Amino acid sequence: MITDKEILVLYYSQHGATRQMAQLIARGVEQVGGVRARLRTVPKVSTVCEATEPDIPGSGAPYAELRDLEECAGLALGSPTRFGNMASAMKYFWDGTGGLWMKHALVGKPAALFTSTGTMHGGQESTLLSMMLPLLHHGMVIVGLPYSEAELTATQSGGTPYGASHVAGLTNDQPISEDEKKLCFALGRRLAETALKLAA
Repeated sequence: MITDKEILVLYYSQHGATRQMAQLIARGVEQVGGVRARLRTVPKVSTVCEATEPDIPGSGAPYAELRDLEECAGLALGSPTRFGNMASAMKYFWDGTGGLWMKHALVGKPAALFTSTGTMHGGQESTLLSMMLPLLHHGMVIVGLPYSEAELTATQSGGTPYGASHVAGLTNDQPISEDEKKLCFALGRRLAETALKLAA
């Protein structure tokens, strides 16, 4: 029996914009035959030692486990911008992947990135670049957005060659634009197509 390859769409979202992007990227992934998306998130990190998140989130995707990374054929990784860097919750998750690094479990798998920021120049590109670093240490193959995607030069909001992005506004009240949506779809499709090619 032939089973579909799975792309892990792993994200952290505090106000919902990054989660919406993850869902759009997952739809782009599933436009490619033989591939399906597995949506996962990570729990918040608290400065209070006693504070814990429930084992199962109240809404949205389940929390990621290391086996999700092992089992995937590719990865789309998303985080909101925190001062030009990924959110601490996502960084904390990746800090716990040393066992996978020792086993070379992610070597050769393709990965793509996405982010949401409060302002137009709020660190989208540096956040995407910062998220690449642990993936490169794991030996993953980074997949960006080529300028053959017309929206990349037409967008008046988010969109970078390093990955999909969205400008959510300071109060998170800006909907994902049509250009941003199309770039999310395109990134998901490109990642899925690349995963199939590399698997072959």
